[in-house]
Amino acid sequence: MLIAYFVVAGLAALAFLGAGIMKLARPKDTLQQSGMAYVEDFAGWQIKLIGLAEVLGAIGLILPMALSIAVILSPTAAICLAVIMIGAIVVHIGRKEPFIPPLILLLLSVAAAVLGFLLIGA
Repeated sequence: MLIAYFVVAGLAALAFLGAGIMKLARPKDTLQQSGMAYVEDFAGWQIKLIGLAEVLGAIGLILPMALSIAVILSPTAAICLAVIMIGAIVVHIGRKEPFIPPLILLLLSVAAAVLGFLLIGA
């Protein structure tokens, strides 16, 4: 089950880390020009905050479980990332944009949370 956790959490962490770094590194205008039209609904600092939450969540998915230190933080990070993705789905549906990518990340986050809690309980 540990291998399943790291496969699911690793995929989610990779996606969230990439998305978060992109939001942190690029200005709002560049993000909008690259196809992220939803950024016009948010202030620049809000986009950076979402990116920071995604990066920290990606780190939280992997490090605590890999180091066996405060392992409860890994499934907790997965739940927090799932909440962020629920917000993303709501925003995309409200803007009549495709919501499948955040839905997939929501499902990965929930799967990582379930596997993480099962590992802790075992």
